[in-house]
Amino acid sequence: MPSFMISTSSIRAYLRVGSMATRSLTTRSVAPPSLPAVLRLQTGEVFEGRSFGAPQTSFGETVFTTSITSYPESLTDPSYTGQLLAFTQPMIGNYGVPDNRVKGSAREHPNDVDVGCFLESTGVQAAGVIVSELCERFSHFQAYESLASWCARHQVPGIQGVDTRALTTILRNQGSTLGAILVGDDAKRIPDASEFVDPNADNLVQRVSTKVPYTLEPVGGAAASRAHVALLDFGCKANILRSLLRLGVTVTVLPWNTDFYSMRDQFDGLFLSNGPGSPNKIPEAVAHVKRVINEWDRPIFGICMGHQVIGLAVGLRAYRMKFGNRGHNQPVLALDSGQMRVEPGRVYITSQNHGYALAFDESGPDAWPEGWKPWFVNANDWSIEGLVRTGGLDGHAPVWGVQFHPEHAGGPEDTNPLFEDYVEQVVQYKSLRAPSLTAQAAHSHTSMATAHL
Repeated sequence: MPSFMISTSSIRAYLRVGSMATRSLTTRSVAPPSLPAVLRLQTGEVFEGRSFGAPQTSFGETVFTTSITSYPESLTDPSYTGQLLAFTQPMIGNYGVPDNRVKGSAREHPNDVDVGCFLESTGVQAAGVIVSELCERFSHFQAYESLASWCARHQVPGIQGVDTRALTTILRNQGSTLGAILVGDDAKRIPDASEFVDPNADNLVQRVSTKVPYTLEPVGGAAASRAHVALLDFGCKANILRSLLRLGVTVTVLPWNTDFYSMRDQFDGLFLSNGPGSPNKIPEAVAHVKRVINEWDRPIFGICMGHQVIGLAVGLRAYRMKFGNRGHNQPVLALDSGQMRVEPGRVYITSQNHGYALAFDESGPDAWPEGWKPWFVNANDWSIEGLVRTGGLDGHAPVWGVQFHPEHAGGPEDTNPLFEDYVEQVVQYKSLRAPSLTAQAAHSHTSMATAHL
């Protein structure tokens, strides 16, 4: 099977360059001076602290994550667009931030389009960063710069010295709340109510989705490709692309509102990515996916926003959660195998980042349509974490959706095999079509020969 990893010599080169990056850090970037700063919630609570990162004011939805590590991955996740992200882990920044594309890296992809080495996108996606204590003296052999200088370079403000336990308690009790990080002289003023604008009222997906299609091939190029999958980009994390490429899949990334049905015959499967905000704000994408689900005969898989889009496409309802599930320690209970290597009754620990979920009831308006069933539920709040329509040879291909992130980055790898199982299904369905494709090619060749005579 084609591999996304390269060679031990590349690994040695990668370690050497990573070490050099750490040693020359002082000449690469300098963090701005720390200024007085406050975090103000729309509900009136005020937390005083000191700034880091960009010395500017930022508004957004204040949310918290229980992730202990992987703050660079979290902050570059497009699903955090428009949000002020508070870390419950007491100290953040202790291992710095890596260079996303270190030449010679064992994880570097050879194509022109960069899937990166470590981060989930090319920049910080969160609107602001909230921590209890910022570690200014970081240490890691792969570190490129400090968290403060990195945030400053991407024009994102942060505030340190916040009682994040008290903040998390407020958000847990009253729900995710609009807030503002105010820096310098701005910290003395009280924002006008009109300045607190809910980012979820907008279509955040269109901000982060690719504007033009592009194709990535696995190591070895087209000759090594096992299948060709289209990915609708709602704000795709880079590790989703890496996960598919490692399995030998060619991936064509499409803008969020692409009418995929019109080009469906070019692909062996469809993947729906994660993304920020509310699925109710992208009805155009839901309509396109609905037609594909009803009329296409090849496997479909959705993650996070993609999972919610599938749910809306089959008639389910998406609702806003009180404070969402964000962290790398979320337990989900498997209700069904879904024709994959999933053990019903087993609890899997997952990485999650979402503020919306699909509604479910045994009957009434939130009853599920025939042929569909819940796949996973959250073991903490019993929200829906997955849905499935198992396929057969009757023209209906399987469709899966999961609310969590099997690609992790960061987080546990418990559910990473879902990628392998999906790709195997895609390859299997491709092989079932092979005889008919061969027959069509032979018929076309015969027709051309007859016409020539």
